[in-house]
Formats: sequence, structure tokens, C-alpha cells
Amino acid sequence: RQALTMVYAVEEMNGNSDLLPNVTLGYSLYDNCVELGIGFRAALSLAAGQEKLFISNDSCVGAPPVLAIVGDSSSTRFIAISNVLGLYRVPMVRIHSDRQKYPTFFRTIPSDAFQVHAIIKILKHFGWSWVGLLVSDDDYGLHAARSFQFDLQHSGEACFAYLEVLPWDNNQSKLERIVQVIKKSTARVVIYNIQVVTQDVTGLQWIASEAWATVTVLQTPQLMPYLAGTLGIAIRRGEIPGLKEFLLQIQPTNSNKSADENDIVRQFWEHTFECKFVPAPAEWVEAGGALCTGQENLQKIDAEFVDVSTLRPEYNTQGCVCFSSRSG
Repeated sequence: RQALTMVYAVEEMNGNSDLLPNVTLGYSLYDNCVELGIGFRAALSLAAGQEKLFISNDSCVGAPPVLAIVGDSSSTRFIAISNVLGLYRVPMVRIHSDRQKYPTFFRTIPSDAFQVHAIIKILKHFGWSWVGLLVSDDDYGLHAARSFQFDLQHSGEACFAYLEVLPWDNNQSKLERIVQVIKKSTARVVIYNIQVVTQDVTGLQWIASEAWATVTVLQTPQLMPYLAGTLGIAIRRGEIPGLKEFLLQIQPTNSNKSADENDIVRQFWEHTFECKFVPAPAEWVEAGGALCTGQENLQKIDAEFVDVSTLRPEYNTQGCVCFSSRSG
């Protein structure tokens, strides 16, 4: 949905001659598979002009000039990639604000510093001065920890009872140690910027960062005994007129789209409607699995894909496209 929101924004801009007269925007979209190596390879291919040749209906042939790169979604991968692309002065759009370290970076949403300040204001409002902090073991989490430590030290609003880094590998011995720290601590308020450990840890007031405040995976009956009453920070929500109608128009095969784009839509289609396109795997057919016709109705499904009532990342995705095009 975020990818198609970007496509929608590009098509809207290309269709309005008042925005970029005599200029047609294009894009290349990559899935980094949550791997640094894959994201690095894609970014370098874009910057070096090694992209596949393309042919559009406007008779544009060849490798297009790359004006900016949006992403990567992870702070760790962003830092690694931007350090290299910065040598070529290729702008990247993401989260960091240090103009000396990242001179080719452009921001479209508020800095994480605003999130830290907002949480400190919450602590001050409720008079919570003895808190715990859980962060992820990556640049995003460690940067948040440093920001909290610096700001709390200078504001004097609160002190940390503990600061724990949650392992990405779900190491059970490490997680159990952290659980025991939480249980034994006298701090009843915990700030976290990654999925919380819920192993019989109840009676706490959680304060969630933007990364976890609105994710539906945590909003389940099983987790409510632990997380009910959580206060969270969220990015701005907005409305995008016409987006839902645009999303409902997608089809698993479109002659105007590239093979890669059609393949992505077909994967989404199979996942959403729990079917397989012909030729389907033999084991799927033998098990009586449904075959996709391509005529399935997106309007009849109850899926997050067609829910445009709370557009947060998507709203900022659209703004990101508009910003990067003008900076180019």
C-alpha cells in the first residue's frame, strides 16, 4: 500500500502540468528483503546508472537520471548506504538531521528528537520521575537511548531505573534476564521503542515510541492484559483523496506495467485471496487449493490494504515524493 501510494503521487504529479511542466517523473522500486547487502546493491545500481533499460509510452529509452533515493527504512542500513552515496552527492530521504554527517539528506517528517521531547513532556505532566527504558539493538534504538539520556540529564525531569537493549535474535537467556530486571525494579513506568517482552510482566505503565504505537500486531486480546492503557507517540495522520479508488483499480496483470511490477501484484493477490495463479504448484492443486482468476473483488475483502482511515506512513510517503521531486 505504501508503494502504491508513491505510485499514485507520481501519477498525480505527472497528470498536473502546473506542478512540473515539461517534466515526467519516474521511479524504480526495490525490496531490500531486510538485508543490508540487497539494499546496498540496489542503491549502488541506481546511483551508478546500472539500472535495467526501460521503455515508456512517452518513448523514453535508456537509463534514467536518479535525482534522489528514498529509504532505506532501517537506520542502520540508511547510515551505511548514505555514507557511500554521499560521495556522489545523491540525496537520500529519511530520518537523520545531522547536516555535517549527512549533507545530502532531506527530511519529510519530524525528527526523532520531537518524539523524545514529547515523551519527556508526558513524564513531566504525570509526575513520573523514575522510569525504565527498553530499546532495540540497532542504530535507531541506540540513538534513542542516547537522546533520552542526554535530554533527561539536562532537563532533570526523570531518572532511569534501568536501560536495557533487547536482542534481535530473541535470545531467551538475555530476554529472561531483562524480564527479571523489569520485575524487580521499583519503576512502574517503562518507555520502549520495540516490541515489549510480555512474559508475565503486568501492572506497568508503558509508553510506546512511534515504531510500535499504532501496529496492529500488538492490539490483540492476548496482549491486552499487558499493554492496556499504553500511551503512544504517532506520526501525523492525513487523508489522500482518491487513493482508495486508485488501490481498488489494481489488477494482477496490466499491460502498462513492467513484469516486475505485475509479479509483485500477483504475489499480493495470491496472499490476499489465498489462491494460486496457473501454473500452480502440484502440491497446491492436489490439496484442493483455489486457483486465482484475476477477477476477485478487492472491495469485498476486509484487509488493511483497502483501509484508508488511518493513513500515517502513506500520508508521509506522498509528501516524500513531492518533496524529493522539487529538490531534484
